[in-house]
Amino acid sequence: MPHTDPTGPTPAAPGPDPAAVAAAALRIEAALTAPGAPFAVVRTEDGAHIGPLVYADGPRTLREFVETTWAFGDRPFLISAERCYSYAEFFAAASALACRMTGTYGLRRGDRAVVAMRNHPEWQIAFWAAQLAGLVAVPLNAWWTEDEFTYALDDSEPRILLVDGERLPRVAGWAARNGARVVVFHGEEAVPDGLQGEGSVPGVFHEEGAAPGGVERYEDLPAPDPLAAPPEVEIRPEDDATILYTSGTTGRPKGAVATHLAQAGAALNPRFHAAASALGRGIIPGQGPAPVSLLTFPFFHVAAFTGFYAAMAAGGTLVLMRKWDAQEALRLIREHGVTHYAGVPATALQLLAAAEQAGDALESLRMLNTGGAAAPPDLVARLTSRYGDRIEPRNGYGLTETSGGVLANFGAEYRLHPGSVGRPTPTTEVRIAGSAGEALPEGEVGELWLRGQSLIRGYWRDEAATARAFTDGWFRTGDLAVVREGRVDVVDRIKDMVIRGGENVYCVEVEAVLHDHPDVEDAAVLGVAHPVLGEEVAAVVRLRAGATVTAEELRAHVGRSLAAFKVPAHVLVRDEPLPRNPTGKILKRELRGPVEAEVRGRPGSRGAAGGGAPGQGRVMRTR
Repeated sequence: MPHTDPTGPTPAAPGPDPAAVAAAALRIEAALTAPGAPFAVVRTEDGAHIGPLVYADGPRTLREFVETTWAFGDRPFLISAERCYSYAEFFAAASALACRMTGTYGLRRGDRAVVAMRNHPEWQIAFWAAQLAGLVAVPLNAWWTEDEFTYALDDSEPRILLVDGERLPRVAGWAARNGARVVVFHGEEAVPDGLQGEGSVPGVFHEEGAAPGGVERYEDLPAPDPLAAPPEVEIRPEDDATILYTSGTTGRPKGAVATHLAQAGAALNPRFHAAASALGRGIIPGQGPAPVSLLTFPFFHVAAFTGFYAAMAAGGTLVLMRKWDAQEALRLIREHGVTHYAGVPATALQLLAAAEQAGDALESLRMLNTGGAAAPPDLVARLTSRYGDRIEPRNGYGLTETSGGVLANFGAEYRLHPGSVGRPTPTTEVRIAGSAGEALPEGEVGELWLRGQSLIRGYWRDEAATARAFTDGWFRTGDLAVVREGRVDVVDRIKDMVIRGGENVYCVEVEAVLHDHPDVEDAAVLGVAHPVLGEEVAAVVRLRAGATVTAEELRAHVGRSLAAFKVPAHVLVRDEPLPRNPTGKILKRELRGPVEAEVRGRPGSRGAAGGGAPGQGRVMRTR
């Protein structure tokens, strides 16, 4: 008999049986998707082709989805430092702007409407006004430079730009050259450093009708009529609803086009996961108070769509932040009784650290949801050790091409399998494909292919890219994954991409900018592990003979063309040629190990959580 020390630690109580937890998840899914149940599915067919699964009931367009929120009336919807909107105020404002779009501005179904602003409440008004008017909403990354905006504007050719004052200087020139209408929200922010003026860029605001496009302040428009309806526009499920820009392995941004039917499916996906989560905790879905969510994803990010769709479906409240700050997040959670937190793993870890340091019990919080990047497995362990089962952890998997999250891992299964991204939604089919596209058996690693209602129809005006990404209706994600007992584990990425704090950084794009510097002979960009951000960007460069450029100068050079989060946090200078294969492709697998070792071995190499703005990088010379 083994000796037992009576003074030693008390043995931990047995955990839940993994088989029982998995069986419970399957029973819950079966109950929610049975014929006549809220999330029943049907198979679509298109002639001789078998189509994806779709939800049998529910909205078929985003207009149908948002119109139901009017019933929530005076419930608070959007809370920010500037002001609060109830659902009734939000819907009236969106309807009024939609009527102005179709009436005063003469916009028609299918015209593109760019939305580019930080997380102001009015972002939601602008986006949903476009949907009510039958326009195609084009949310653009608010962190982009003028050159990056110009590329997407040239590509999407919008007739109207809905922007905040901070973005106005970056798009005003394009709008003037192309005769596009501009509506500016929070115009007092329109003065960038070095420009003078009373709350605007000089000369860009015009009286209505003074120019083919014209620029108006949203604050100067007539007050919304609370009883007015949105415009009468026929919107079909197959019509395009959104274009969200992403990038492929070539680094050129591509517009991922989702139809109304796809986005309606994306709106139901988080609702299904919420219902499954509730049943797993012994709660009847829909009972109890509406959720209050601190949503820290930028609205242009596809992960944010999952968050605000979930809140709107339940009549919940979104609490917004101007910029991420852990201490401010704690204050907002206390002040507004936040029940749900949603953000990238980096911000979730910072929130937990700040709460622990402050002795804040996060008493109102019931859900900690991460997305946009792989969550470190110890996140759920830290959460559970401090808060037990009271705060449910949740993560998942989604892409711009899936219109948001289509796999989710939460509750007991997440605690048992923290490295998994979970199970698919009822309308999402998973295939682990071999090199020839054949379906691999469970337990084997292959490329993750997805098919389902919420997937995009293709890339905007890029048939070649669409053909490369889709095979017989299946989207090839570029990620390597394995399925075990119905759960999906993503084990690696095929695509050459760094995910820094939830933002995609495409290496070839950064490499192209580095190559533009006259002192750079060769360059390779790759991701290195970071304990908070998940990954950060590192660059290995070989300089031309006699070059004297410094690491900070190279980082500043990148920062002039690309957003700050794409700027390498580490610059390593090599004297010898970079390793390449016979066809000339850089062998990054030979660089990754030495780069990781060099970064880890340097004092302070993990000191900064931001590591994106010029002036914070480091140079290392290796041989």
